[in-house]
Amino acid sequence: MYAMVAPPDKAPPDNAPPQDDVLWARSLHYSHSGSPGLIGVSIGVRAGEILAVTGPRGSGKTTLLRCLSGQLLPEQGEVWFNSVPVHTMGALARERLRRDRFGWIGPEPQLLPELRVWENAALPLLIAGASHRSAKRAACEWLDRLDIGAFARKRPGALNRAESQRVALARALASEPAVIFADEPTAPLHRAECALLLRTLTTAARSHRITVVLATHDEETAAVADRRVALLDGRPASAAAAHQTVFPQPPEDQAACSLSA
Repeated sequence: MYAMVAPPDKAPPDNAPPQDDVLWARSLHYSHSGSPGLIGVSIGVRAGEILAVTGPRGSGKTTLLRCLSGQLLPEQGEVWFNSVPVHTMGALARERLRRDRFGWIGPEPQLLPELRVWENAALPLLIAGASHRSAKRAACEWLDRLDIGAFARKRPGALNRAESQRVALARALASEPAVIFADEPTAPLHRAECALLLRTLTTAARSHRITVVLATHDEETAAVADRRVALLDGRPASAAAAHQTVFPQPPEDQAACSLSA
């Protein structure tokens, strides 16, 4: 289903993304209950690259990651993964793509309390049909690398917030995905825990050639990336600045709008 390489005797279509981009999106538009979430955002991410998507809260970072990962379908625009159009896939195909090729870590660990720690970390592998033994081995290897292997047989309730976030990272890495989407993964962490999480994520990305799309508003977190793309009000920051220049805001002492009889 996911044949990622075009036959050598058949050129890719004119509207296909550059072949060195593992992720590519063009002119993405998305709204939340009528409020703009993304407005004409285009982006390309090379294989093995760590890309930071920066901007203040509410700038569209999470919406962009969810569109790129197939969680959301854009209202307009295209999303491609390895020259496969994600935006034309059905819900089941996108779910399988996320399970088999993508990893996700957000600001909340979202661990299942009824499962043991290693089972939470191995969950994507188990769902994909991996053997119990191989899934446990892969999960425990990453738990050990994150200095949390001693908790493998415990339930998530025995962990603190930082430890739970490490389990979430182990879960994202255990299936060796092509892309990891990291949405403010360090937001709930103190500086030392933040450094450990980022070090493990970036080291894994370099050694396993995993592409990382990292959404953050934190300057130190963004500094680990190879490249940055800034969003503001759902637009690329440069476009948002131009929009504000064309449509300047009223002075602070002037009402934004007025009514007349």
